[in-house]
Amino acid sequence: HVQLVESGGGSVQAGGSLELSCVLSGKFMSRCGMGWYRQSPGKERELVTSIKNVDDTITSADSVKGRFTIFWDKSKNTVYLQMDSLKTEDTAVYYCAADLRIHLGPCRQYWGQGTQVTVS
Repeated sequence: HVQLVESGGGSVQAGGSLELSCVLSGKFMSRCGMGWYRQSPGKERELVTSIKNVDDTITSADSVKGRFTIFWDKSKNTVYLQMDSLKTEDTAVYYCAADLRIHLGPCRQYWGQGTQVTVS
């Protein structure tokens, strides 16, 4: 089965940096893309940034543009999220997501367990 394991969360002061990583393992036919989402208490889960496999197109929320960078090491099945100039409003549980094709058919989204990021 597919597994996504995040690491790198923690607490940081406003203006600081953190790097999250997510390792994808398991059996799948192909990768359509990977990304990072976040969810704060009382809010819906939202896209932070994602990257497509076919052409490395990156999509990012306006709130993180210029501060967060996604990097996908395809050889290691690992995606990273470099977060700089962190703000208190970035506090959330961050989830790694992978769009994978397990069998013939469309890609489906798979989720990691989440990692807490707290900015104070």
